[in-house]
Amino acid sequence: MATTVKEIANALEKFAPLPLQDGFDNAGLQIGLTDAEVTGVLLCLDVTEQIIDEATALGYNLIISHHPLLFRPLKKITGSNYVERCVIKALANGISIYSAHTNLDNAQGGVNYHIAYKLGLKNVRILVPKENTLLKLAVYVPISHEEKVRKVLFDAGCGNIGNYDCCSYNINGKGTFRAGENCNPYCGTIGDIHSEEETRIETVLPAHIKNRVVRALLEAHPYEEPAYDLYPLMNEWNNAGSGVIGELNDECDEKEFLLRIKEIFAVGCVKHTSLRGVPIKKVALCGGAGASFSNAALASGADIYITGEARYHELFDNTQKMIYAIIGHYESEQYTTEILHTIVSSAFPNVPIRTTEISTNPINYL
Repeated sequence: MATTVKEIANALEKFAPLPLQDGFDNAGLQIGLTDAEVTGVLLCLDVTEQIIDEATALGYNLIISHHPLLFRPLKKITGSNYVERCVIKALANGISIYSAHTNLDNAQGGVNYHIAYKLGLKNVRILVPKENTLLKLAVYVPISHEEKVRKVLFDAGCGNIGNYDCCSYNINGKGTFRAGENCNPYCGTIGDIHSEEETRIETVLPAHIKNRVVRALLEAHPYEEPAYDLYPLMNEWNNAGSGVIGELNDECDEKEFLLRIKEIFAVGCVKHTSLRGVPIKKVALCGGAGASFSNAALASGADIYITGEARYHELFDNTQKMIYAIIGHYESEQYTTEILHTIVSSAFPNVPIRTTEISTNPINYL
């Protein structure tokens, strides 16, 4: 049975929902039709003309990249730069392009978790959790249906706090209502005030799944008009956010650890601030351009902060209290294709999939 672009996009977005992306980003389907049948998938970090040529030669019509080809709207498409030329070439060859960018960075198990895995870190958690992205749901359910409704809510994605799931708070009480003429009440009599022993179920959910949760709630609830409330929360959401922090199994000499980074990520040059003469144990990191999270790394007690790129003046603040290591944007995120490969191949084992053999890194080392 044929697999469509939409089906593959759904699998990617189940792992890394688009609402997790940062405000500047443009993740998701960039070029192509959702109902197109996929002949094969080519994975890459960046979309270039060479990448599109490679997909064409393979007979593959879907490219999945980490970095979006289109960050900003195009006012014209004349081939004046590589982005416009890529759009022209992709459309001419019937190739769809999908990008999983900061949504994959911010997802639990995403890009930064994979970097941590490569470094052998344990006890990995989000460095800068998302804020203002959680809701609290309170719903009133007759006691006879509380277990059913609670399970439906958990299955829909409610009740996750850190490493705990199925979290809720439940209070028993008495609800009252009176059904009007055109009602079909689950209990009580039309025109009479009815009281019912009910449970107030409270649970939390990320805001981006609100519609899914409400649909599931309405389907499972026995009442014709269920009473429920949704409240915005200011809590941090520790299951999504920027960067990660973790620990090495054993302390490691600073220079030895820098050399380990150089080898694992095939870095032409590891740029770093002064060594401090303190063994490395706690490691914070953020792939790509993660310089803005260095203060969070310092506050977390990290011995070293690893990122892809940083500006010169950003390196002066924290160098006395932790090492700052810069390994290159491409180098830090190069293994993102392994995550994409796992997601797609697991969900669609019959779809041909390949990781590009082309390095799209624009930086060379002499």
